[in-house]
Amino acid sequence: MPSDTENQALLGQLRIDRTERETRFDPRRRRWIAAGGLVLLGLIGAGAWFGLSGGAALPVRTVMAQPIAGGAANASVLDATGYVTARRQATVSAQITGTLIEVLIEEGDHVQVGQVLGRLEDTAQRAALAQAQAQLKAAGALLVQYQAQLAQSERDVKRTEDLVERKLVSQQAVEQARTQVETGAAQLQGQRKQIELAQATVRSAQVQLGYCTVRAPFTGVVIAKAAQVGEIVSPLSAGGGFTRTGIGTIVDMDSLEIEVDVNEAYINRVQPGQPVESVLNAYPDWRIPSHVIAIIPTADRSKATVKVRIGLDLKDGRIVPDMGVRVSFLEEHKPAAQTEERPRGVLVPAAAIRKEGGQDVVFVLKERTAQRRTVTLGGTSGDSRQVLAGVSPGEAVIVEAPAGLKDDAAVRAARP
Repeated sequence: MPSDTENQALLGQLRIDRTERETRFDPRRRRWIAAGGLVLLGLIGAGAWFGLSGGAALPVRTVMAQPIAGGAANASVLDATGYVTARRQATVSAQITGTLIEVLIEEGDHVQVGQVLGRLEDTAQRAALAQAQAQLKAAGALLVQYQAQLAQSERDVKRTEDLVERKLVSQQAVEQARTQVETGAAQLQGQRKQIELAQATVRSAQVQLGYCTVRAPFTGVVIAKAAQVGEIVSPLSAGGGFTRTGIGTIVDMDSLEIEVDVNEAYINRVQPGQPVESVLNAYPDWRIPSHVIAIIPTADRSKATVKVRIGLDLKDGRIVPDMGVRVSFLEEHKPAAQTEERPRGVLVPAAAIRKEGGQDVVFVLKERTAQRRTVTLGGTSGDSRQVLAGVSPGEAVIVEAPAGLKDDAAVRAARP
């Protein structure tokens, strides 16, 4: 059996010396920790580079550049907005002040020139006309009386002259008879003038009576009814708010045209007779052939614009006054020999083009990167622009690119 001393020796051999272990393994452990830290930093750096270069690629919307067949013979050189206006429009009113007793129009009615639109109360005008006609009749009757008196005076002169020849009356009697004839002739002439005056009075009364009937000045469509039966209508603006200045508004639909304000910096692109393509805001898919009527020779100082009148080559009931319209001034057609030399180009959305340093540029998606292209622009076709150089047909053009997008930046096509 072992002694206590031997037992203590055996226990000493089994005891772990922690100081010796820490001294033996500390350098190696430190190296492993340092190596692990370096690996972790490398992974973090690689992840950051991956996130900046490819993993966090900006999502962008792209549209394929469309080729233009046959060049840009019908391309737009300038776009503008305006309104449909009526060259011939009138607010119809009576020429005298009176009370409406009849209104014969409603909005949307088609009226012909001379058609009765309304009537005013005409009792006073009819009375004045009857009085003038009575005066005319009285003047006519007095004229007959004067004619009879003159005829009698002429007969008296003949009898007096016969008596003078037979020495039965004096020469003075003949002179008095002749004076009666001259006086009767003067009265007759004066009465004829009175009849003319009475006739003029009758015509004036008829005109005043005619003013009580409101008629259409031209053929058109009623777009507004402004008065009702019982209201007072006056051609002059009166106070109080109870007097109407008209009974309705008529528009000649055949006189509709378009008025647009063109920036004075681009007015040199517009010429009289130039073809125009008009699109109503209400019918965006309907393209109306039009042409430039005239350029108004004055500029609006406050807006720096020049007004242009555009005629519609197509008349349609859907076109009504004050409609908003967008117009494209087109290039005039040139001979085939010239048009064949034009570059074909492509069409890209106008939102894909931006200005940088005075140049027109677009960004194209190429191998998951955005490539900056300097382009040469042509005309406008609706919401698209013609690119003559810089983009090839079929390339993916970035639309509404982010403001901070740079050349060769990582991007990816966003899902629709």
